[in-house]
Amino acid sequence: MRKGQHRFVAGFLLIPVALYLVFVIWPYIQTFGYSLTDWKGQSQTFSFVGLDNYVALFEDDIFLGAIWHNILFLVFIPVITILLALFFAFMVNAGGRSRAGGVSGVAGAKFYKIVYFFPQVLSLAILAVLFGAVYRSDTGGMLNGFLLKLGLIDEATPVEWLNEPNFVLWALMAIVVWHGVGFYLVLFSAAMQSIPRDVYEAALIDGATRTQSFFRITLPLLWDSVQTAWVYLGIVAMDMFVLVSTMTSGEFGGGPDHASETMSTVMMRNFLYYGKSGYACAMGVIMLLLTLIVSVVTLRATRRERLEF
Repeated sequence: MRKGQHRFVAGFLLIPVALYLVFVIWPYIQTFGYSLTDWKGQSQTFSFVGLDNYVALFEDDIFLGAIWHNILFLVFIPVITILLALFFAFMVNAGGRSRAGGVSGVAGAKFYKIVYFFPQVLSLAILAVLFGAVYRSDTGGMLNGFLLKLGLIDEATPVEWLNEPNFVLWALMAIVVWHGVGFYLVLFSAAMQSIPRDVYEAALIDGATRTQSFFRITLPLLWDSVQTAWVYLGIVAMDMFVLVSTMTSGEFGGGPDHASETMSTVMMRNFLYYGKSGYACAMGVIMLLLTLIVSVVTLRATRRERLEF
């Protein structure tokens, strides 16, 4: 029976493992191989150049600036998104009191859950069009029009949100946060459903405030969900290609004056526009390594002893 079991398991694993090796692992190996050449992307002939592409990467000011922009995204996007999602999830699940005096969500909590999730159903292409209208550089843009009504800007000098180096990164971060908060609110809300209401009610009887209940009860018991959210948002922050390439100026985005460059936009420009495919593959390898490092560091840094009831 045991021998037959091993053959049975091996038979089921053979095809999935083979497909994974062919369609996932092999492209990574190919990319690393091309990164050691001067491949132009279209020619079938290329020369081996060793680590020259990697040496050139760390002398490329644009790519180094793009890494710094990704680091800024990596710091601010997960922090802001998770904090907002945790706050809203806590309010719609334990932010109010029921008529019997127990703990419940604020009035209209079910409606808020649906409304907060609306941005998640929009594709990134639709977001780019939507926020393109919000960030329009004339007074016809929603944001400039709102500031004009408040008297904070002059009609003759509207703010060019996506063409101003000091604002463009923050404008892009705001889109990602607005898009992601609803999804993680639902994720955290689902996790909060497993926390017994009796725990919150006992804390209220003992005189705990809402803030103390959040930090002493909710956050420790949701830590696994927070850890997962941080990893996924970190991966989003390491990419950002779609929004940057569609909403900012320049070939594949990155403007103004490379102020919104990310590693992905620099890579695609070199691959498709400049014909430096081997050089772009080296960038892809660096992106892969940095993403793996970020994921491992995040998981280890946020690892805590699991609390259960």
